[in-house]
Amino acid sequence: MLTVTNLSKTFNPGTINEKKALQNVSLHLEAGDFAAIVGSNGAGKSTLFNAIAGNFFADEGRILLDGRDITFEKEHRRSRQIGRLFQDPLRGTAPHMTIEENMALAWLRASKVGSGFSCITAKERALFREKLARLGLGLEDRMKQPVGLLSGGQRQALTLLMATLVTPKLLLLDEHTAALDPATAEKVLALTKEIVAERRITCLMITHNMQSALELGNRTLMMDHGRIVLDVGGAERAKMTVEDLLDAFRENAGRAMNNDRILLSTVE
Repeated sequence: MLTVTNLSKTFNPGTINEKKALQNVSLHLEAGDFAAIVGSNGAGKSTLFNAIAGNFFADEGRILLDGRDITFEKEHRRSRQIGRLFQDPLRGTAPHMTIEENMALAWLRASKVGSGFSCITAKERALFREKLARLGLGLEDRMKQPVGLLSGGQRQALTLLMATLVTPKLLLLDEHTAALDPATAEKVLALTKEIVAERRITCLMITHNMQSALELGNRTLMMDHGRIVLDVGGAERAKMTVEDLLDAFRENAGRAMNNDRILLSTVE
């Protein structure tokens, strides 16, 4: 489904601020794979997502999505097949537009049926209401309200719904619950697992929680200095503990994990 081959990206080459953000990254996901990615700050996790989403073109390497080469495809074209959620609940929606208008934009972009609100039918509005009702947040009765009036959790749940309104080929989750309070984060994560499993969406999720990285989905990836240094799944992953994961990082990266958020998240 997703194949990344020898992907490399250097920012500010030849200057004092040169940074090799991705170094020969290769990755393959089968249809329905759900891989959690962990790593220290600056390891290249979000940069990898940006490369896949088309925020920039890589210096080297190829990206194939469902067998099609998207390496040099524009970001707006990739967005029709790639859904993405960010850590900041304010990203991904237009605050001054209503819930219905935001959903209409997501629907029209992903379904390729048009570009104007006049294309939204009564049947599609009923679909929006039905999808919103499944969130259990009462948003189906607030479709005419601006998104800016929603709480962070409500907005992130709406963004998740918009990203999967038309089932994407790939879903990128960039620490999408990190900015939420624990109870809200748990609810949004439960919704995420339900939608991904129900639609069998191929998914990559960045997380700072080591335990979640071992429990969610079917694979765990670890990045360091722009490289994937660990990729585990199956029986090996099933028997791993958080300490095993930290030991694997020390073994593969040659040093201890230095991300306070990750280390704190391992403490019960």
